[in-house]
Amino acid sequence: MTNTQSRIGKPRQRVKLAAGLFWADYTVLGAQVRELEAAGADWIHIEVRDGQYMQFAMPRGGIDILEAVRSRTSLEIEAQLQMMRPTQEQLKQMIDAGVNLISLPIETTGETIVEHIFFIKEHGLKVGVWGWEGMPIGNFEPLIPFADIIEYETWYPFWQPPQTGRSPHIVNPTFGKQLRQLHDMIVAVGLEDQVDLMMDGGVNAGNCADFVKQGMTVAEMSSPLFKGPKGKLQPGTGEIPAAVARVRQALDEASTRYRTDNGLKS
Repeated sequence: MTNTQSRIGKPRQRVKLAAGLFWADYTVLGAQVRELEAAGADWIHIEVRDGQYMQFAMPRGGIDILEAVRSRTSLEIEAQLQMMRPTQEQLKQMIDAGVNLISLPIETTGETIVEHIFFIKEHGLKVGVWGWEGMPIGNFEPLIPFADIIEYETWYPFWQPPQTGRSPHIVNPTFGKQLRQLHDMIVAVGLEDQVDLMMDGGVNAGNCADFVKQGMTVAEMSSPLFKGPKGKLQPGTGEIPAAVARVRQALDEASTRYRTDNGLKS
């Protein structure tokens, strides 16, 4: 099941919400995904790890998860690859599983990244490129004309245990400035209405306006949608729709304040 009208790579006044499944409860995943869709999330964001990337010792978000989510939603599905040198065979497996957007890691895809971008596009999918905070911003620049979405992710202290009810990501005061640099790169090549700019990690209802002001057109959130003071939010309780409504209201208010259908207000 897929939407007939893609929302990816079409920035407008309203900032979009990509619902990340990192903090989902996988024992009730299908029900949670259905509630996210009904509550107004724009697409589903799934991290796909190979067990070799960075400090992640175990794989995560495999083909079985992609297929399961596909069977439970008509929303578009993003596979954000956290992998070492993904292959075209792996890309094809994800395409066959029904994803709509594949986001490639700039640091670890290597010299094949443009080749992979066009491989994905030739199969009719949207494509993104992404990197962690600290990667030179200039590494994004030559890829912007080929991408539907640019994704920039805050750093994460993996050596610390996660805390109940909040994102483990760290949002440095400099992050907004870096996001604005990416926005300005997109504008410089005349693609402000064709390339989305996503912030990933640490964005929530309380701080999202800061990043909308700098050019963010998509907010990826997981903790704000799935975590509460008592643990993971459960379907059937009204908690997940209420969480989506809170962040949706904050994003809409910031969108009205800082954006038009043509981009940032001057």
